[in-house]
Amino acid sequence: MLKAGGAAAPGDEFMHGDVPLYMQVAEYVREKIYAREWGVDEPIPSEHELMRMLGCARGTIQKGIRLLVGEGLLVQRRGRGTFVTQPVMARPSSNRLLSFGESMSSFGIEYQTEVISCRVEKASPDVIANLELREGSDYLYLTRRRLVRGKPVMFIESHLSLEACPGLEHADFSREALFAAVERTSGKGMGNSEMVYMARVVGTRRGYWLECDERAPVLVMDQLVRLEDGTPVEWGSVWLPANRCVIAANAVRA
Repeated sequence: MLKAGGAAAPGDEFMHGDVPLYMQVAEYVREKIYAREWGVDEPIPSEHELMRMLGCARGTIQKGIRLLVGEGLLVQRRGRGTFVTQPVMARPSSNRLLSFGESMSSFGIEYQTEVISCRVEKASPDVIANLELREGSDYLYLTRRRLVRGKPVMFIESHLSLEACPGLEHADFSREALFAAVERTSGKGMGNSEMVYMARVVGTRRGYWLECDERAPVLVMDQLVRLEDGTPVEWGSVWLPANRCVIAANAVRA
């Protein structure tokens, strides 16, 4: 039983009396999910069951559940109850260069792509250095987001070489995959990529497009993609909300 200013329920020593009750409810449910006691796609106990288990009012239970729905841990299905969600899985292969879209398709995940911006700009010194462009060159700045079941799961920011891919700025990226457009305009196949992963706070602009709080944690993948002849073609970042995506990979010990 949760009590304001009181002792924690047995087995739930992480709870504290000075924490609002609805946040204690959220933490109780969150811990059950993290501990794998309540599994993916399984319904959690009903509001009445949680009221009985935790000794809280219905409004407190509902507020705690709404917090976890906002975090992406739970989804409410009308007439069926509240369920633990399955994060979208995106898996860049360790031995074959796949875009995130191709990776999602290989998992059978249906998604939509929205083009946010697509414009030709003068290359900054960093863009020139990474894409190995000539001084004064133009490049294509492209931002997109991908949605699964209407929810944004990634924000993709790309700086693309127009020297390597003349005419790329005319592609319809809402219909044509980026790698396909690159191969079509360059006349070359994709080669390899160099990737670095890091944790970040999403910030205001990217939080807006990912529909999450500006202080929310995200996983960011910076990458430099090359054509089969070694020419750099894309320098960019993929922003993944921590509560909606996981990265899976297979590794073999040599």
